[in-house]
Amino acid sequence: MLRGFYFYLFLQCAICISAFSQSAFIVPLPDGPQLRWQRYEQSMFVHFCAATWQGREKDNHSTPLSRINPAMLNTDQWCETAISWGAKMIVFVAKHTGGFCWWQTSTTSYGIKDTPWRGGKGDVLKDLSESCRKYGLGLGVYVYPGDNTWGAGIGSGGITSDPSKQEAYNKVFRQQLTEVLTNYGPMQEVWFDGSCKIKVDDILEKYASDAVIFQGPMATIRWVGSEDGSAPFSNWYTLRNEDLRTGIATAVQSDPFGDAYAPVEVDVPLLKNKGHKWFWAPSTDSLILSTSQLMEIYYKSVGRGAVLLLNSTPDTTGLIPASHVAAYTAFGEEIKRRFSDPLGSAKGEGKSIEIQFGEPVMVNHAIIQEDIAKGQRVLEFEVSGMNPEGKWMTLYKGTSIGHKKICFFSPAFVKTLKIDFMNVKDLPQILNFSAFFVDGVTMKPEMKNDISKFWSGLTKKQDPGTADQFVSVATLELNRRWMKVETDITKYLRDIGQYELRITSDEGIPEFRDWEMELYVSRSRNNVEYLGKNTFRITRSQQTLDEFPSVFHVRMRSATGKCTGNMEIRRIKY
Repeated sequence: MLRGFYFYLFLQCAICISAFSQSAFIVPLPDGPQLRWQRYEQSMFVHFCAATWQGREKDNHSTPLSRINPAMLNTDQWCETAISWGAKMIVFVAKHTGGFCWWQTSTTSYGIKDTPWRGGKGDVLKDLSESCRKYGLGLGVYVYPGDNTWGAGIGSGGITSDPSKQEAYNKVFRQQLTEVLTNYGPMQEVWFDGSCKIKVDDILEKYASDAVIFQGPMATIRWVGSEDGSAPFSNWYTLRNEDLRTGIATAVQSDPFGDAYAPVEVDVPLLKNKGHKWFWAPSTDSLILSTSQLMEIYYKSVGRGAVLLLNSTPDTTGLIPASHVAAYTAFGEEIKRRFSDPLGSAKGEGKSIEIQFGEPVMVNHAIIQEDIAKGQRVLEFEVSGMNPEGKWMTLYKGTSIGHKKICFFSPAFVKTLKIDFMNVKDLPQILNFSAFFVDGVTMKPEMKNDISKFWSGLTKKQDPGTADQFVSVATLELNRRWMKVETDITKYLRDIGQYELRITSDEGIPEFRDWEMELYVSRSRNNVEYLGKNTFRITRSQQTLDEFPSVFHVRMRSATGKCTGNMEIRRIKY
């Protein structure tokens, strides 16, 4: 323990010594596609498949293809909707888990060419590509690596349940991916939901070199780890390269001293007000997030340096419903109302930056932006204001900044606003430091949990958040013999996200082997990781149906003999 303490003490001292001279650390830099993507800040997801006609979240192939005829489909309307709330790119779900393809392809008989829409000649991806060019929007594509028609189900990453079908399906998926990347591009984002286990690196290098890649071994961006709309308070863009290459790294693996650059994306459905739906269904307007709810998501995603991917859900006509359009429009207008007219701005480099006001002003927000082309450099900062009497007041304390940090605090009457950089990896490069007074807004205190790898000294400076507490799942009777334990935790894993499961015992020393997580009907170690100290991390990354059980499988024993253990679980929140 003392060795670790002295290491961290040395690290703190090294930072203080070198903070504003020569950097003591490697600062990973974004490539061109990553930089463009981060500067977009906001993108719009479009979820649309046969499940739309079923009122479900997953296509169960119950809809006759003759019924799929979105007669009013208008991709210009989709683009106009995206622009209304400030999105700079659309990511289209061209193929979801059911395998239905929205483009003209010979790889399947389950796609838009097999429907009556436009006489079987329609191509939604082609229409959308043309509309995005027309409106100046970027285009990304989601192509699910699995396919139920091949037995590569939810969470499979493209691995077929029947090994004899794997080679044939690999060819199909590789052709599908090649088609969408070569015929409708250039794509700026490629989405592999739940990772991709089929070899496609050669295709991505050849046809998607200008795109960011979401999940999979070629990933250049990461899933935040939930669908709540929140990035961590300390949102680091870097992590260890070995974690990134797993293809399933999330914000949990963030490390401010990591050697790989891969920022996080925050995906969230619009239909999330006391519900959670990615696809349209009748009578779901009550689920539309309010403007205030959307703004809270904006603060916790874009305002914490992440990219917000907000979903849209065309109905069976092919249009985004008017009630949804109204919600997006109001959201975009509120963003402009709050942040389009700064009271003052500054930029520069160095240990501090000030905004001088001609006359004292009331402020309650500040926006800070690093020049991330030169890397994420700031590790800790403070915003303070000088009142008319010349006294400095601390208004906000933070850690990461990155592309954008929105700081909100109690209203203060100041003549100068200042940001001080307390700890850095290299000389701070600030593109924008702006002050605002946002009227009529009451903000809740921020949760300042920092679960990323960081030294304890800085973590302790942050106020503790109110993360979920551990709840008991099961009581275990252990002895020296290995015993098979199967625990149904379905009711605890209702939400998409990441969870910690631990086994506690006051008497014995539990040991584990052969752990697996049963999700989406199949068992795998891909969704569960042993963290040490009797604790596992479980990742539920796919929106699933209630009939799918979630079961934790493990072999356990007590190295010290007979004892009682308790299995507990909690959800990781930001």
